[in-house]
Amino acid sequence: MASVREVYNALNDLANKDERGFVTPTEFNSFAPIAQMNIFNKLFDELTAAENMRRRNIDPARDKSRIKQIKEDLGVFSKTTTITKSSGVFARPDDFARLINVKTGGDILLGVNNSVMADVIYDEEKLDRVLLSTLSAPTVSRPVVLMSDDFEVFPTSVSKIKVRYYKQPEGLDPTSNARTVSLPKFGFDTLNGKESYVPGESVDFELPEHYTSELVFEMGKLVGVNLRDADVYNYSNAESQK
Repeated sequence: MASVREVYNALNDLANKDERGFVTPTEFNSFAPIAQMNIFNKLFDELTAAENMRRRNIDPARDKSRIKQIKEDLGVFSKTTTITKSSGVFARPDDFARLINVKTGGDILLGVNNSVMADVIYDEEKLDRVLLSTLSAPTVSRPVVLMSDDFEVFPTSVSKIKVRYYKQPEGLDPTSNARTVSLPKFGFDTLNGKESYVPGESVDFELPEHYTSELVFEMGKLVGVNLRDADVYNYSNAESQK
């Protein structure tokens, strides 16, 4: 995953080149989670653009497919959880970002799980029409989910659902590479007036490593550094040569 240390060092190198001055760790840490979230959100816009390319038959095939590449990157954030109904609704997970799909919890009968996919509705007026319809009214075998602040599932006899979703980006422990709920942070000690990187107090980005240059560029925009694409590319290329 993208190293917070590499992004921090690159940003300061390019900031000095731009005569912006030194980006402090405190300043960096205040913008790092925002930069990661901005790139995460852009991936969904890029996915929509890539799907339009495929419809026009101009998306490359196999490993060159832009859709495949974006979905692989988003797969880092894919998560599934089972939610039990409480007070008539199913609460959203705390780290929920974007919905992928919803299934009923289901039971195991004769070794077969009878869980079924639910139709998701975002408009209450449309839900009202569905509930009043004699043809499309929700059933246990054809459930409907209204997605708002929580999940409302119809028919109301459904007591458990499985939600697959993209979670909000968080961080990784640079010493173990284990996921953590902490957000990206450059941990440091100050010695003789100079900040020194401390892995045990740092948190890496959860975005894949090939987003390092994009993180540098996004951080530059947030802290006011006038970075040019060529600067970021040249730095990334030099790092990859190492």
